[in-house]
Amino acid sequence: MAWDRNQMAARAARELEDGMYVNLGIGIPTLVANYIPDGVDVTLQSENGMLGIGPFPTENEVDPDLINAGKQTVTELARTAYFSSSDSFGMIRGGKIAMAILGAMEVSEKGDLANWMIPKKLVKGMGGAMDLVAGVKRVIVVMDHANKKGESKLLKECTLPLTGKGVVDRIITNLGVFDVVEGGLKVVELADGVTMDELEKLTEARLVK
Repeated sequence: MAWDRNQMAARAARELEDGMYVNLGIGIPTLVANYIPDGVDVTLQSENGMLGIGPFPTENEVDPDLINAGKQTVTELARTAYFSSSDSFGMIRGGKIAMAILGAMEVSEKGDLANWMIPKKLVKGMGGAMDLVAGVKRVIVVMDHANKKGESKLLKECTLPLTGKGVVDRIITNLGVFDVVEGGLKVVELADGVTMDELEKLTEARLVK
């Protein structure tokens, strides 16, 4: 057994703390907006100029003018504010955003992050990830543990172009939760039904106690 995308997003939502300003990256992280815990009030920020993102809309709520950085339609809140992309990046670069929850192609045991391009494949742009990992206080990555070939995405060294070096604090995959610590990755939690033996076989990065 392993967590599915929604269970991974729900687990990532447990990292949110009341009063936080948080940026959600493209992919699984966008689902976090649907799982904010009861009693926790967070403000979600999007680098395209929106502060206060609500859950994904139902069919009757879709407004094509309300989109996140991944071009997905979203809903607004009573307190939602809109502004230019330059102001949005000013918040990020100025250290005003407490946490970024991002997707990734690879993460190394040292916390290096590769999530913006695969050489020789179409790249629409680097997005805001490089600014986010340099400007926020905490970076959490949510991704599948292995790629489509079954190869580990938790590596000793990243093979793809880096978004940032030593920037990742915690990783949530379909197999468990890991913290970047001295000497490798510490297993914080295993997904239901996953054993340490299975985890070790599917992880290239060094796992430490």
